Amino acid sequence: MNVTKEQTNVEAQAIAAKKAAKKVSLLSNEEKNEALHILADRLEKNTQDILDANEKDLQEGREKGYEEAYLDRLALSKERITDFAEGLRQVAKLEDPTGRTLSNWTLDNGLLVKKVSVPLGVIGMIYEARPNVTVDATGLALKSGNAIILKGGSSALSSNKAIVQVMHEALNETKIPQEAVQFIASTDRVATQQLFTMKEHIDVLIPRGGGSLINAVVNNATVPVLETGVGNCHLYIDVEADVEKALNILVNAKTDRPAVCNALETAIIHKEWLDKNKEALDATFKKHNITVHGDETALRYIPNGVIATEEDWANEYLSLDIAVKTVNNIEEAIDHIETYGTKHSEAIITENNDTAKTFMNLVDASALYHNASTRFTDGGALGFGAEIGISTQKLHARGPMGLPALTTVKFIMSGNGQIR
Repeated sequence: MNVTKEQTNVEAQAIAAKKAAKKVSLLSNEEKNEALHILADRLEKNTQDILDANEKDLQEGREKGYEEAYLDRLALSKERITDFAEGLRQVAKLEDPTGRTLSNWTLDNGLLVKKVSVPLGVIGMIYEARPNVTVDATGLALKSGNAIILKGGSSALSSNKAIVQVMHEALNETKIPQEAVQFIASTDRVATQQLFTMKEHIDVLIPRGGGSLINAVVNNATVPVLETGVGNCHLYIDVEADVEKALNILVNAKTDRPAVCNALETAIIHKEWLDKNKEALDATFKKHNITVHGDETALRYIPNGVIATEEDWANEYLSLDIAVKTVNNIEEAIDHIETYGTKHSEAIITENNDTAKTFMNLVDASALYHNASTRFTDGGALGFGAEIGISTQKLHARGPMGLPALTTVKFIMSGNGQIR
């Protein structure tokens, strides 16, 4: 097989990252924290350069007809840059996840056994429109003693280049080698395919984006994958739900940032509750310009909606559209979630604690809520400082993934001559 320039460059970057990972793993918590603060300061100092690059991406996106939800994920602002810089500072405040003795014991023969947390090594991060992932993933990787290879989507290429350039310049002032943060600038698919198969250099791949991207990585990679998932999130409004509480949570979960994966996509509503509160619900949808895709029962109460199709129940709208399903009981609600949910975030609104407990016990998802918005499924909101992604699988890590998800373990044994 002929080796292209892109393939050669990606492999060289992976080799450099692997060498750098060894150096990062030996740094003290103080040295890593100092580096994160320098990165944060430099990013804020270079805000305008980053925004100028981002505007170039946004303009190209508008010319290509990208949807508003996509442009929202792509867009940066002074406030968003301040937020991800502050996220680095928050990560620096967190406990170092590496070098911790998780458990220890002594065998009958006197052999001492310790289970210790250690970095994964080299993380390959494949993601789409969000430039903030470039910063969040880098911060978490470096704090946990890893190197990282970043492969962002072509739509954010100028933004990511500008961010990485700032970070590389900042790293020159720290104990972390610049090679610990690699960015693949090539938009050739061959470069991405290379990441999938370099097991000798890359320890784990983390895809973050739409279903097609995630499936492509999961189905084609020979490198182990930490799978993140799309968010077809549900809100079940029980017959015993408080009206004001239910409507406030629905509005927040749907409209706060419709284009993110923890936004609400389907409201499942008990028929009796809907019958009693149809005017308030309909007025809420109208006030916030929410387009309803409902079943026949729902549309009797929400006349401006459109009939839902099978596709609507599975759709991650990422917009101000919402699917509305009516049910007779919690069992029907749970069945609907089991059929169409993506194991991301699911919520119930009810004043009956027994009903809430049933929901929590039977619904299979990485994050469950009782009387709260699904928008809290986020590393920053949960105190992680930032997140590498939200895992919907069940191996190694699940839910919002912070620092501990980027570590593995070693068993360290100490003896005085024991043999078996």
